[in-house]
Amino acid sequence: MNKKPVLVILAAGMGSRYGGMKQIDGVGNHGEPIIEFSIYDAKEAGFEKVILIIRKEHEEAFKKALTNRVSKHMKVEFAYQDMNVLPEGFTLPEGRVKPWGTTHALLALKGVVKQPFAIINADDFYGKDAYRVIYKFLSEEVSDDHYAMVGYLCGNTLTDNGTVTRGVCQQDENKNLTAIREIRKIIRRDGKPYFQEDGEWKPLDENTLVSMNFWGFTPKIFKQVEPIFAQYLKKNYDTDPMTCEHVIPTAIGELIKEKVCTVKVLSSTDHWFGVTYKEDKPEVEQRVQKMKDDGIYPDVLWE
Repeated sequence: MNKKPVLVILAAGMGSRYGGMKQIDGVGNHGEPIIEFSIYDAKEAGFEKVILIIRKEHEEAFKKALTNRVSKHMKVEFAYQDMNVLPEGFTLPEGRVKPWGTTHALLALKGVVKQPFAIINADDFYGKDAYRVIYKFLSEEVSDDHYAMVGYLCGNTLTDNGTVTRGVCQQDENKNLTAIREIRKIIRRDGKPYFQEDGEWKPLDENTLVSMNFWGFTPKIFKQVEPIFAQYLKKNYDTDPMTCEHVIPTAIGELIKEKVCTVKVLSSTDHWFGVTYKEDKPEVEQRVQKMKDDGIYPDVLWE
């Protein structure tokens, strides 16, 4: 497959725990959001086009805060996660405002993306090396039954300000994923990770491999996950119509279980960080500024 890879960014979330649109909230000294550093790193790695999955009503805010500036250096397009677009037989419940999850967002790319693509979260800082390794994979190895994930150590992905959700991964001797399980409540206590299960807090090895939603796919993924999302709604729509959501790690776990595809685990030398909660922002600002001071980024991006 020789089509040039593109970068896709999941940016349609509500930011309920953060208390606002963290996707475009500035963390750099010139007001740059995390998403802008991601695009900058992707450009350095070889990507020339980025597609932002957003809610249609947020388009002007994204243009003003980000894309009017970035589009001078990188081709930028939008895809829209429309909550009304659902599998046959389902309609948007009256009063629902919560998006249907990242699997639903992924399906918003159907017909839009026609080449291999990397997909990431808007509010996660993944590090330059992650973009280099995924770009190489998408350029040389990816196929319709062979995908990739950039993995991180759980201990390097936690916040001191609350619980987080992570896809806990298992891999074989060939560094292919064998299973992935979403754990919704992981917290750092006394410097170590714990997770809640059956009302009890249990320890989790800090070196546990987790997914941070950094994937490499081909457009075949849309056909593969469509029935998974539809089946999920059949099981959960009636019992939890206001908040049920399906996420990419869960979908990939099902594809692996059914042997539809393999997923290669790529490692990065960089550490992840992000803004899950508003209280995370000062630390992120400090880390970004230090990288500028150390020359990893210029004081003004794109100059």
